Amino acid sequence: MKAEILSIRFVHEGWSRFGLAQVRLADGAVVEREIEDHGNSVGILPYDPERKVATLVRELRVPPLFTAGEQVQLEAPAGLIDDGTPEENARREALEEVGLRLHGLEFVGAAYSCASLTTEKIHLYLAPYGRADRAEVGGGAAGEHENIRVVEMPLAELAALADRAEITDLKTLTLVLALRARHPELFRA
Repeated sequence: MKAEILSIRFVHEGWSRFGLAQVRLADGAVVEREIEDHGNSVGILPYDPERKVATLVRELRVPPLFTAGEQVQLEAPAGLIDDGTPEENARREALEEVGLRLHGLEFVGAAYSCASLTTEKIHLYLAPYGRADRAEVGGGAAGEHENIRVVEMPLAELAALADRAEITDLKTLTLVLALRARHPELFRA
């Protein structure tokens, strides 16, 4: 027997939808599971290979504020996929959040951000840029109250944060490790 969803009841529909699913497991047991659904997303790590820096954001995330009192989190730029391809949305998010006009995108992978709870699959990219690609100030889309602070930091410092387990955002950690694995020369002194 295969597992199957018997019913879903959404208890909230806003930016995200929160639902309760009744599921018949492969062994025949019927259980209730929670689902958070807000669509798929993109995450991008823009890096300047000449200057050996990356551009990230610091912004408030309410769940870390709730659980750990963290005021801001260091993250790779990211956002929901609206219309268009993941690549088009990655370029839009990078422009909105950090003011960079990205050209080449190196696909890292697409994975569920937390498969036990959310339907979100995040498409991850590395993106080289240069000084000439700075097109805007960044800071987030008008009216979304993101209060984003743009942070450009040396790749060596970013790697040290990863080594000390101080990057608490999973997409960002994944992208930093992918950049180190694919382009180790960028992290040499």
